Amino acid sequence: MADIKVPVFSESVSEGTLLAWHKKPGDAVKRGEVLAEIETDKVVLEVTALQDGVLVSTAKNEGDTVLSEEVLGVVGDAGSAPAPAAPQETVSGPIANEVSAGGTATQPDSAELGNEATRRDDLSPAVRKVVVENGLNPAQIPATGPKGNITKADALGAVGQQAAPAQTAQAPAQAVTPAAVIPAGARPEQRVPMTRIRQRISERLKDVQNTAALLTTFNEVNMQPAMDLRKKYQDQFVAKHGVKLGFMSLFVRAATEALKAFPVINASVEGKDIIYHGFYDIGIAVASDRGLVVPILRDTDQMSLAGIEKAIGGYAQKAKSGKLTLEDMSGGTFSITNGGTFGSMMSTPIINAPQSAILGMHNIIERPIAQNGQVVIAPMMYIALSYDHRIIDGKEAVQFLVMIKNLLEDPARMLLEL
Repeated sequence: MADIKVPVFSESVSEGTLLAWHKKPGDAVKRGEVLAEIETDKVVLEVTALQDGVLVSTAKNEGDTVLSEEVLGVVGDAGSAPAPAAPQETVSGPIANEVSAGGTATQPDSAELGNEATRRDDLSPAVRKVVVENGLNPAQIPATGPKGNITKADALGAVGQQAAPAQTAQAPAQAVTPAAVIPAGARPEQRVPMTRIRQRISERLKDVQNTAALLTTFNEVNMQPAMDLRKKYQDQFVAKHGVKLGFMSLFVRAATEALKAFPVINASVEGKDIIYHGFYDIGIAVASDRGLVVPILRDTDQMSLAGIEKAIGGYAQKAKSGKLTLEDMSGGTFSITNGGTFGSMMSTPIINAPQSAILGMHNIIERPIAQNGQVVIAPMMYIALSYDHRIIDGKEAVQFLVMIKNLLEDPARMLLEL
């Protein structure tokens, strides 16, 4: 017999929530197989089997609060008989019915749907939990995620739109009604508890507003030189590095050079002290089904453009599948967020404490500008720097943003370190 224990949390995490069990008592398990998922206020942790055998019993239900190294259940040898499982909460959501060829309403095979949800690696843990608990078919859920993925809101919406209660077996096939439609004039509401991560995001953002003296300065960048550079070398870049050259790597490089020139923007406040960091760890804000997460690119002054693009792509995949770790998001001296991917024209981003500044990118729009005494159409982007005015003066913030503008409008200077 071997206890299944909650992983050791970091010092900043006191407890978590058992998000989902992937096995039930009596199921065979293999060493290294994921048995359960635990959501903390930062990441979703996987609990894996330490040996081959059978899940004998579970001590915690989905939704229960768990502590570091607390026992979740027991795995025994293959011949072990499962003990009575802890009572599971009943699923209150409606279960969709199917109609057989003969017109008889039948329950869908929930095990089959559960297996389908488990097989799909594009479902986040939160979405998979809703799908499995409510017997949904992922293939039939309209997806509205940024990359065509199913969001938690999509899954919850599918629960609300499931079919009306099953017709009796004696009812003729033509009497079966379609999925329930919300009556005209109805004012439906749905109360959904915040996830731990969403609660933590809310607390941190409000703390920043209450503590820091936030101010934002703006500028605009002519993205034509960067676009020309990318177009000219894209094929060669992909052939050599196996990844596309995007704008984010250029912004990371420009930000790194600007941070070197203005070290206070790379600093943080601790009590009455200013901590100047002699390294450049830049957080990249990534939208996920579970909320905004900010994985960290470490030592960006030592990273190539290809290395930056590969690291960002890897983090995006991990965020999509809920695999980001505490280590991925710990630390950071500066952050960049790109609202332009969603069509944002301009925003005032909030700094990621204890950092003192954050750079906001926005969408690229062709606009008329004056250039060499002529009116020309150019692809322009507004950029914003939000900063803590307690330690960063307006002069430094403006000059920092102007330096980024100049580097992006003449990328050769940046790449040649001029």
